[in-house]
Amino acid sequence: MSVEQRHRLILRQVRDRGSVRLTDLVEELGVSAVTLRRDVEHLAAQGLLARVHGGVTLPPSEDPDAAAAPAGPAPKLTIGMLVPSAHYYYPGVIKGAQEQAARAGARLVLGISRYEDEEDRAQVRQLIKGGIDGLLLTPSRQPDESHVEWLAGLRVPAVLVERRTELAGAASMLDAVASDHAHGSYLGVRHLAELGHRRIALVAYPSPTTPRIKAGMLAGTSALGMDEPREIVIDREQPLDLFIADVLRLVRDDGVTGLVVHNDEDALSLVRNLAAAGVDIPAEVSLVAYDDEVASFCSPSLTAVAPPKTEVGRCAVNMLVRRLTQGSSASGRHLALLPELRVRESSVPPR
Repeated sequence: MSVEQRHRLILRQVRDRGSVRLTDLVEELGVSAVTLRRDVEHLAAQGLLARVHGGVTLPPSEDPDAAAAPAGPAPKLTIGMLVPSAHYYYPGVIKGAQEQAARAGARLVLGISRYEDEEDRAQVRQLIKGGIDGLLLTPSRQPDESHVEWLAGLRVPAVLVERRTELAGAASMLDAVASDHAHGSYLGVRHLAELGHRRIALVAYPSPTTPRIKAGMLAGTSALGMDEPREIVIDREQPLDLFIADVLRLVRDDGVTGLVVHNDEDALSLVRNLAAAGVDIPAEVSLVAYDDEVASFCSPSLTAVAPPKTEVGRCAVNMLVRRLTQGSSASGRHLALLPELRVRESSVPPR
């Protein structure tokens, strides 16, 4: 841990508690008493805190907020970012966050949890121990009751990223920014409806995003006078030939002429396997992919819904910096960004 990080952590503890024992700081920072004493003397000399017997406290006759800000240029913010993966989908979110953090003069530090609950917590502990000022948080799954205590115990301001803040849910009081996936899937449904499709299906692997995609499809088909969408859940443990047989039954026996497939990688695999089974895309069935990570590289190129991943990252940093600079006086925000539909070769009117 750098000297700058230690100073920020010391000042944060004093600001949050009003006074802190030196022995507690030694334990929390994992440094020697000599190192801590040197840090405290440096900060006290700048008027940022006051020495008392066995501890430190806020400077006398100063506003609490002033104790966290040294005279002269403010120390550079360090923003922690937890994502479940650095591959597929999240590179765009990370890119947007990195770009906006640089514009704000902040440093971005990344933690990756590999879609594991325990690793979520371990990575966040490590980020906080490293001295981050705030956290961009994407848990491995949608927050539920098992997250309540953990989220309430975070020691830094946090912004929830690409997860829903359900009313009265575990994360409902956090600032949050996410793509509106229900709106995104509605765009795909509306596109198919405008082409003349009336019977469509959702093909999707269960993920934190899938329930919102399904909700958008149900709302869209109802509003547009279409048949209620059929659904096939992608089971990675199921033999591939059985899965393809299920899709073929939808298309050739049940009259489904349009598919919405989440995600791109599964859409590309489905196109290849349907083609091998003699299905002509888009002549026999149109297809809309969801995510638009690699949809344009398919043959035929896939019409796709593109969540605003980079903009989500940018907005998340802006939201966190606002919270860090304004504190509790800043009103809470839940921001939903709308995806866009990119029309390509895989969707045409039904024959």
